Amino acid sequence: MRNYMKHYINGEWVESTGSETMDVINPATEEVVGKISLGTQEDLDRAVQAARAAFPSFSATSKEYRVELLETIAEEYKKRKKDIVAAITEELGSPVGMSDNVHYQMGLAHFETAAQQLKEFEFTERRGETLIKKEPIGVSGLITPWNFPTNQTSTKIASAFAAGSPVVLKPAELTPFAAVILAEIFEAAGVPKGVFNLVNGTGETIGNGISSHPDIDFVSFTGSGAVGQKVSENAAKTIKKVALELGGKSPMVILDDADPKKAAKAAVTNLVMNTGQACNAATRTLVPNAMHDEFIEAVKEVLPGYPVGDPHGPNMVGPLAAEKQWDRVQGYIDKGVEEGAKIVIGGTGKPDGLEKGYYVKPTVFTDVKNDMVIAQEEIFGPVMSVITYDDLDEAVDIANDTIYGLQGYVVGEDEETLQNVASRIQAGRITINNAKMDFTAPFGGYKQSGVGREWGDFGIEEYLEVKAVLGMPS
Repeated sequence: MRNYMKHYINGEWVESTGSETMDVINPATEEVVGKISLGTQEDLDRAVQAARAAFPSFSATSKEYRVELLETIAEEYKKRKKDIVAAITEELGSPVGMSDNVHYQMGLAHFETAAQQLKEFEFTERRGETLIKKEPIGVSGLITPWNFPTNQTSTKIASAFAAGSPVVLKPAELTPFAAVILAEIFEAAGVPKGVFNLVNGTGETIGNGISSHPDIDFVSFTGSGAVGQKVSENAAKTIKKVALELGGKSPMVILDDADPKKAAKAAVTNLVMNTGQACNAATRTLVPNAMHDEFIEAVKEVLPGYPVGDPHGPNMVGPLAAEKQWDRVQGYIDKGVEEGAKIVIGGTGKPDGLEKGYYVKPTVFTDVKNDMVIAQEEIFGPVMSVITYDDLDEAVDIANDTIYGLQGYVVGEDEETLQNVASRIQAGRITINNAKMDFTAPFGGYKQSGVGREWGDFGIEEYLEVKAVLGMPS
């Protein structure tokens, strides 16, 4: 049982000023596996004051110092690999292989990438007699989601540290364990007092408190569009800068020269990754009319190769993160049937033999029209909508017919056509033929998928203000 009843403020583990607590549930067993203290506004104020006090000295540190700090954090992070993998498997229900090869590795990659990018990062630029300076923005409030307990948290913290900005972190209540381990890592790495502060709590108290706090200069939020709107409204009261990484309804455009089996493999792999709980998941698969039947048959062959079950077993798909999320996905599957879409694999209910745990059947719909609810709204579960098209212009129109624009995918053979379609999809990141991950490339969205960019040097930029000093003779 993990009982984390303290917050990490000003370099110390301190008791909450309140008495309210929350159970943490293992979604694979539906059992209580820990407890956290829910912070108060007073706890948050103490954390912000600590960060504010740390800002003058931390913002003045050299680039070399911060590179060394990030490299030390990465080394300490490696020492806690088993703990991180175990915590994410327990709190998120992520299969062990996923916890290791994706969650753990992504967190590590962000610290290592930030250190490397910082070495080449220029904080000053001379333009004649004008000096352009990039300076730390101040105290940054970080609000992170439950679906990737290390990825989004680590990229925000690594970028803030690289820029010289102290932070106050509120992790998701559903998955707080990894954040506590990160705090222990920072303590072991010698992060100065007040530079990192962790306050667990609810979105209503701590989340709203961060986005509206007059002594927080910048808020970086990852989560739903509705909460992102609330963050923006709160931040507007003190005219603070906001970065938002929100939802998605990403298209995967299968070109007519693609191999149907390879395309099915790409689509299914993306569908089940993190049990479909990814804002950049390719949940709309666009297939040429002539390929439809062969593609569907290939999906039926491929999907059983990704078994659902106990995260500690050989299974590749775990449960959804919470009962509320399970109910949400069931509702969308029902809605798809009501709208006239056809289930070709999967459906409502739990997979056979899995009565305990928030497990779902990965589900594929065909006969989907792009104006259906299941094609327009973010489901956040392993539910794929297969939509057919006649020509590339229609495919691009369908791909862009959404309020979101986080990511897009293109699968095919002809290089010119791949690049053409990629350039026309309105999204912040496009992946061609399962290209490997690039942690230096910016991540963020168009339209209602958000504001700003994370990862690499683009992430560091978010935590900086730009100052022009005129009349500086060379």
